[in-house]
Amino acid sequence: MMVRAAKIAVDIGGTFTDVVLEVDGAQVSMKVLTTYDDPANGVLDGMHQVLAKAKCAAAEIGLVLHGTTLATNALIQRRGARTALLTTEGHRDAIEMAFENRFEQYDIDIDRPVPLVPRKLRLPIKERIAADGEILVPLDEGSVAEAVATLQTQSVESVAIGFLHAYRNADHEQRVAELVRAQMPDLSITLASEVCPEIREFERLSTACANAYVRPLMARYLESLETQLRDAGVRSPLLLMTSGGGLTDLQTAARFPIRLVESGPAGGAILASHVAARCGFDRVLSFDMGGTTAKICLIDDARPLLSRAFEVDRSYRFKKGSGLPVRVPVIEMVEIGAGGGSIARVDKLSHITVGPDSAGSEPGPAAYGRGGDWATVTDADVLLGKLRPELFAGGALKLDPAASRRVVDKHVAKTLSMSIEQSAVGITEVIDENMVAAARAHAMEWGKDNGGRTLIAYGGAAPLHACQLASKLKIERIVIPNGAGVGSAIGFLLAPVRYEVVRSHYQRLQDLDRVVLDKLFAELREEAYAVVHAATSEPLDEARRAYMRYVGQGYEIAVDVPELDVPDFIAAMSSAFDDAYRGLYGRVIPDLDVEILSWTLALGTTVDVAKDVEAPKLEREASAQSVVDLYDPVQGAEVRADLYLRSDLRPGDYLSGPALIVEEQTTSVVTSAYTLIVNQLGYLIMQRRDL
Repeated sequence: MMVRAAKIAVDIGGTFTDVVLEVDGAQVSMKVLTTYDDPANGVLDGMHQVLAKAKCAAAEIGLVLHGTTLATNALIQRRGARTALLTTEGHRDAIEMAFENRFEQYDIDIDRPVPLVPRKLRLPIKERIAADGEILVPLDEGSVAEAVATLQTQSVESVAIGFLHAYRNADHEQRVAELVRAQMPDLSITLASEVCPEIREFERLSTACANAYVRPLMARYLESLETQLRDAGVRSPLLLMTSGGGLTDLQTAARFPIRLVESGPAGGAILASHVAARCGFDRVLSFDMGGTTAKICLIDDARPLLSRAFEVDRSYRFKKGSGLPVRVPVIEMVEIGAGGGSIARVDKLSHITVGPDSAGSEPGPAAYGRGGDWATVTDADVLLGKLRPELFAGGALKLDPAASRRVVDKHVAKTLSMSIEQSAVGITEVIDENMVAAARAHAMEWGKDNGGRTLIAYGGAAPLHACQLASKLKIERIVIPNGAGVGSAIGFLLAPVRYEVVRSHYQRLQDLDRVVLDKLFAELREEAYAVVHAATSEPLDEARRAYMRYVGQGYEIAVDVPELDVPDFIAAMSSAFDDAYRGLYGRVIPDLDVEILSWTLALGTTVDVAKDVEAPKLEREASAQSVVDLYDPVQGAEVRADLYLRSDLRPGDYLSGPALIVEEQTTSVVTSAYTLIVNQLGYLIMQRRDL
């Protein structure tokens, strides 16, 4: 049998598991409901379906690419392991004191994020290391023995070990790990100096605790997935998508699962960047809406914003500081509980609220006919005609409009004395406004704006809401790429194998020591190569960044490091910092010294995407398959709308809203404010028109 070297990409979401098979230059995709008891079961179900559809054998798969929100959901829903923290005596409360500030100054009822590790499991160890790495207080192994006894009596499953200034000297952390492992060999152990070797105690400990909290869960899942793939006849490597937009090997993912915390959304951002590059869109807002969450990302010049910090479960009006901070390489985006399964209810003030909780896949929205009894966004979309019951999911899952009417009436309409249709409009309007507020807050936080951008929408629910989101943000153009319903999984197929490592090493710019810097980057390169080499044999590119600030400032900005052999390296670094600072804040501060706190090195394969698509040209008016009833928010009424099958549309076809474009994995709603044309790649390009 000839092996066709097929590739398969899998994205596990809170409601659906998306599977995409790429073989012989074509892609076959499938959505299946996520299986909560063991998510690997849903993966295998979807894989078998796409293999059968493509007439491809499991043995022909040459590579499996995978991303998942399991780690994120475990953190948000607090379903991780019973975790303890061993830390420097006198600092056990650092993760609860956090930044010692209030993210909402005038709210007297403010709820701060609750630490993952309760105080009774934050155990002090007698030791102390200075900021320069020197040992001030030798490790007291007796205090370690006392802590181990507590771990045993408290049935702890996982432990994080994080000591003050261990990013400069990890000897004490490593020795404690040896002592704990000798007494409890089955205990999962995370070292802060390995998962986050950076300055700032709170963020380092928070990241270590988060990694320890999800590590047993993710290890069990990855082991189950690997076993089931092997049993199914798949012998190919398995690579995991990281939150920073790169792929890594299974062993590294199991060791540092916190790096997977935004792996699914990162795949979507990679897809949007690819679309932007091919079409020549220089300012883009990517919009990913699935069954549980919505993710929004700013992309300029086909490059998404990158960061070394992220907050999981930002719960207070998207405010910085209201989530659980982790320091890992991440594609910067805002994520909120706004998806098709988001639950709608009426609060004490008689206002409709939607989310952040979701009906998920078990039981799911009432429209799925699986016993769901909550009104959700999907139920509202069904009642407004956005989703056609007979065409949903290619006919594999027939929707039940009667069930949607019942739950919207029960939970919203009767309470507010409104019609069911008005209630459905209210639900969708609230969820759209929530996403608009998140997009505005995200842009302002980064000193950017949304106006004039191109909106690239993907995910099962995003094309349903893209027109309203774009209108509210004053965005003129919307793009729905091919395979939009499984966009994140397609992004995995486009992602490079890539791994980033970091070290905190303080230096003043004017006193920069090139010898020390060369040695530091050599160590970082060796560490990154050990991971990347295990995943690929392709040529590798290197990217270096410095985290710099003016002396006296509290936080740094990321600056690309010039080639180390440039004639005047310090002048080149100074110029790069000025450019980055001016780009973010609009000015520089003269006559102030600059300092560098941390350095990163990313090693990975290269994915070159050149612009190759001209502006689409009107050639023929598309032919509708039927006419349906659809609520049009522009006219504020139910109207007659043309329905098209996306599979029937060809490059050059054009149409005007209101209309529905139905495909197997999603539906695109074109309101009367937009026209649509299909470009050379088959992307749907919507353009706002004057009404």
